[in-house]
Amino acid sequence: MTVATGHWRLEFDAGNLAWLTFDLQGSSTNTLGDAAMRELDARITELAAARPRGLVVRSGKDNGFIAGADVTAFSGLTSVEAARQLVRSGQQVLDRLEALPLPKVAALHGFALGGGLELALACEYRIGADDGRLSLGLPEVLLGIHPGFGGTLRAPRLLGAPAALELMLTGRTLRGRDALRMGLLDRLVPRAELDAAAREILLAAPPVRRAPPALRLLSWPLLRHVVAAQSRRQVALRVRREHYPAPWAIIDLWARHGGRGPAAMEDEARSIAALLCSETSRNLVRVFSLQNRLKALGGGGRPGSHVHVVGAGVMGGDIAAWCALRGLTVTLQDREARYVEPALARAREFFTRRGNPGASERLQADIEGQGVARADIVIEAIFENAEAKRALYARLEPQMRADALLATNTSSIMLEDLARGLADPGRFVGLHFFNPVAKMQLIEIISARDTRAAVAAQALAFARQLDKLPVPCRSAPGFIVNRILMPYLNEAMLAADEGIPLALIDRA
Repeated sequence: MTVATGHWRLEFDAGNLAWLTFDLQGSSTNTLGDAAMRELDARITELAAARPRGLVVRSGKDNGFIAGADVTAFSGLTSVEAARQLVRSGQQVLDRLEALPLPKVAALHGFALGGGLELALACEYRIGADDGRLSLGLPEVLLGIHPGFGGTLRAPRLLGAPAALELMLTGRTLRGRDALRMGLLDRLVPRAELDAAAREILLAAPPVRRAPPALRLLSWPLLRHVVAAQSRRQVALRVRREHYPAPWAIIDLWARHGGRGPAAMEDEARSIAALLCSETSRNLVRVFSLQNRLKALGGGGRPGSHVHVVGAGVMGGDIAAWCALRGLTVTLQDREARYVEPALARAREFFTRRGNPGASERLQADIEGQGVARADIVIEAIFENAEAKRALYARLEPQMRADALLATNTSSIMLEDLARGLADPGRFVGLHFFNPVAKMQLIEIISARDTRAAVAAQALAFARQLDKLPVPCRSAPGFIVNRILMPYLNEAMLAADEGIPLALIDRA
């Protein structure tokens, strides 16, 4: 039997297991907005009446489970009380889900972030797709808030206070294997086996995971204040309460309640409501919205499958490794094998840390440059010397496909200067990655005077293929980031000339 609905589809199989699939209509990504939460509440009522043997909660989207709450709703909040009521309604829905007298498993793939992970925490079990793409976290602090659907209570109960606080205070995301080691997941299985694994868990009903007894002791009043004091010292090294109140609010909630009790949920709602209406949160939400606008820029170009990188230094090697991690075939060229081998070794270590050692098969040394003729994009990442770069382009361009892009990773040289001598300057574009490549999201997409619009669009699409934030700009001195940076550096040098202590300048 299937219960049709706009966003949540409820089905019952022959074994009387319920399958609740979230597929937000009109969106490529699942988020928890008001309409979706109201429908979820209605499906929970139906589940309570049907009393199935168990429930699987899953996503109907290919890209992931749930990306969190609908951030666009934050801008419509007119008061702290309105925010509190909105949060409380969401808390009550997940409380009802948790209270259903049946085993529940969240089947996760792609991402389960913020409110999405909080929904999964309201289930007894969580399983994830072991495909190298799974990402779990409570990143609300990056928006100037904290988990608001019971996450500040359920995460410590599952993981213990140290791990849960670290996860919430940093906002970092965990890959599948890291989440499994931490205890956030019960099992990792191949993506194609998620449904079968969920059914197996529901029928077996293994013991529900909880934090070990020693960690549960940390919720006692005396010990939790010790944990809170230690966390405050660590946070104080990074941010000030008056500038970023959210981390401090997370610690305060822990100190007051230890993740337990009915008053803790109400306090969580009051705390996040105040943060939602703060200037810090409004500004961080604006930054988040701007990032989403940048992500949308990459929708109009043709994606590539083969990248050829010339230059196996720190930047070139790391660009090649990131491309391979994202599923592209990569050939890496330098003058001699002794320059390429360290980059390949570094890449193998990186792939292992990211839980995807198989990515090494997509990254190949190519001293002779045979990959140039096959590549969709050729990226030059040699040292910053215009004459050397132009000489390299003269050798590369005759070997390239007519529709391939030629890109430079220059951080400072005007593209018009580099394009002199190219037979087809219209296919030349800047792809300025930042160091370290694996951590820095930004890529400057630099168009020279002759760069064709279709080439710039393809470069934007390539950046999104790499899960980076593309920022388009013209070829101008410093591009964007260095143009912003230089006045600060100049002012620092002027201050030093005026006798201001260097340590004081560094702290400014």
